[in-house]
Amino acid sequence: MTPVGPAQKRLPIKFYLTAVLFILFDIEVVFFLPWAVVFRDLGLFGFLEMLVFVVILMIGLVYVWKRGALEWD
Repeated sequence: MTPVGPAQKRLPIKFYLTAVLFILFDIEVVFFLPWAVVFRDLGLFGFLEMLVFVVILMIGLVYVWKRGALEWD
């Protein structure tokens, strides 16, 4: 095949930002599995710690949402 267009096409920064945010939130979800396995052993303390973790994640998600990082034009 003959190439069409430039070989080094630049992608918008929003593409990279969305990819990094996806990886960040995807990796943080991995922490839920070990927590779910030992949930009964942790008791109320474990529940509250995971609640704090989820609240921090939600604050980050709302922040990037309000900044328009999840808008795809």
